[in-house]
Amino acid sequence: MVRALRDHGPSTQADLSRGTGLSAATVSNLVRLLLSEGVVETETTTSSGRRAVLVSLSRRAGDRFAVGIDIGRRHLRVLACTPARQILGERVRPLPVGHLAEDTIACASTMLDELLVEADLDRADIIGCGVGIPGPIDERTGQIAHGVILPEWVGLPLEDHLTTQLGLPVHVENDANLGAIAEIWWGEHGVSDLEERSGGENLVFVKIGSGIGAGLVMGGRLHRGHIGITGELGHVGVTEYGPVCRCGSRGCLETVASVSTMLDLMRPGDAGPEPTIDDLIRLAHAGDPATLRIVEDAGLAIGRVLGGVANLLGPRMIVLGGPVIPLGDLLVDSVKRGLARWSSPVVAGATDIVMSSLDGRAEALGACAQVLHEASDESWTPRRATRVPVAHR
Repeated sequence: MVRALRDHGPSTQADLSRGTGLSAATVSNLVRLLLSEGVVETETTTSSGRRAVLVSLSRRAGDRFAVGIDIGRRHLRVLACTPARQILGERVRPLPVGHLAEDTIACASTMLDELLVEADLDRADIIGCGVGIPGPIDERTGQIAHGVILPEWVGLPLEDHLTTQLGLPVHVENDANLGAIAEIWWGEHGVSDLEERSGGENLVFVKIGSGIGAGLVMGGRLHRGHIGITGELGHVGVTEYGPVCRCGSRGCLETVASVSTMLDLMRPGDAGPEPTIDDLIRLAHAGDPATLRIVEDAGLAIGRVLGGVANLLGPRMIVLGGPVIPLGDLLVDSVKRGLARWSSPVVAGATDIVMSSLDGRAEALGACAQVLHEASDESWTPRRATRVPVAHR
């Protein structure tokens, strides 16, 4: 039962019974035992219109914690959270374009040290570290594949570098995959019922930034493909004679709809400062016609590609994330129109498209969630607990 709470967050006793297969009486007895040992906390809530007991891991059970690191083309985010889903601390810094792996990993290590001091946390309580990278990772080699946003990082055995520098067990994952995990377990668009979350969620998370990638959750599980590379939406062709993409092809979605492309289209020629994502968001909300056209065209192109994804996979939900989140409905509405044009009416009508509710933290939160999920029961045992409760053997 401790694993169920760790994996799925606070749940009612009824949800725990359905999700673990334990009887209601057994769950009730286990909750009383764990409550007496300080491992869980309870509170009264309402479920399906009835009074219920909500169970969550306690602060004591959260003495140990996970670290999530999100490495982007222009940013670095380090975040720590407990198995009870409590965020203990967070630090964010901008990065120069073309940053080198050694410099960025050293910066991440420094930021983690600063976070630990600021939040009064003990490094010995870190159970593991998840790291998100904006590019495909070949599971056969553990290396970043060709054609990524960070070409300077291609071919590096990142897990080895990060483990050595951070002094922690590290798991490296594509950032869009981590975003998808976060939306299931942290986002308001995930499924609320424990049994449903364990069994059959279908969701696509689309990271729209310097590149465009997708994380696919099918049947409640992250889908990585046979070599770990899936969801490369940015390299789906949308125009036959479009610009040459960094992957070597022409007219890829990334060349017409990424944040970098949108900012390029805003440039006033050789004069004046380069526009930023903040400028794009500000001008779009102010109703600037040219900026609105740029956002609309990007959304329609993204929707066109997602129409094919929806036809093929039939997701319940498509969540848009990345630095475009503040655009809100200005982008979402055009993506919806693109999807409706390029998918069957039945599929389009059954597919919700929303903006992420995680405020740019999705990738780092997903990295933490992955650590929480993969850690053994023993590794999450509170250091001050008097015994280890065994839940469902």
